[in-house]
Amino acid sequence: MALYITSLNSGSNGNCYYVGNKQEAVLIDVGISCREVERRMLRLGLNIQKVKAIFISHEHSDHIRGLTVLSKKYQIPVYITAATMHYGRLFLESHLVIPFKAYEPVLIGGLKVNAFPKYHDAAEPHSFLVSCCNVNVGVFTDIGATCQHLIKHFNQCHAAFLEANYDEAMLASGSYPYHLKKRISGGRGHLSNHQALELFKQHRPQFMSHLLLAHLSKDNNCPDVARNMFLPHAQDTQIIVTSRYQETPVYQIKQEAVITVSTYISQPPAMQAQYSLF
Repeated sequence: MALYITSLNSGSNGNCYYVGNKQEAVLIDVGISCREVERRMLRLGLNIQKVKAIFISHEHSDHIRGLTVLSKKYQIPVYITAATMHYGRLFLESHLVIPFKAYEPVLIGGLKVNAFPKYHDAAEPHSFLVSCCNVNVGVFTDIGATCQHLIKHFNQCHAAFLEANYDEAMLASGSYPYHLKKRISGGRGHLSNHQALELFKQHRPQFMSHLLLAHLSKDNNCPDVARNMFLPHAQDTQIIVTSRYQETPVYQIKQEAVITVSTYISQPPAMQAQYSLF
């Protein structure tokens, strides 16, 4: 059985990742509005009724902004830690709230979701590995530093969303204030292109068919810069850069191959003036 994956949005303006099989799916984070989730899934031909659970990585607004409305409208259970609920100031319907713990697998139909802790400036931040029939997809963003938890799970992935948030030179010479630069690069912020590339070079499994570079900074990174760093080391792994303005195609992930299912490409909307934290 294959897994189907897409990034519905990725960046400081909102993060939302879809992983599913033919029967059911999960969302990792809902940092865009319910309406945008609906629109983007419709364009991709994905049925929102197949989403049986939402997993929340941490409480920052770009990961929970659309959660309350989406969960309530479709009565989707939310897997979330108590600290994330508290610090996110979330008011979810109580019967839809289900706590989870690191390294305690959660079964959602034929999907298995494993959470594990990560370095990030949040209360109880987690990354996730979603599995089905020995096919593994990782969602690894908002990570301040590579750790053994991350290496262990990255090494199991047939496909992964991996943060490549900032170019170190662009961040150093950019307009962000010093305290924000330190927050981003200080070990509990985000992975740089270089840090992500080192993880990929040293720990990429031979069977990894697809790497989606995620959570790129609008001000401190460039899609071409990130992609061009990885391409010389890609071997048989396809490198895709996710967007902060639109969804990616849907990719079918199998043990032996990766196939693009949806070839829908939209034009990004005009960039709105904003000061993004990351």
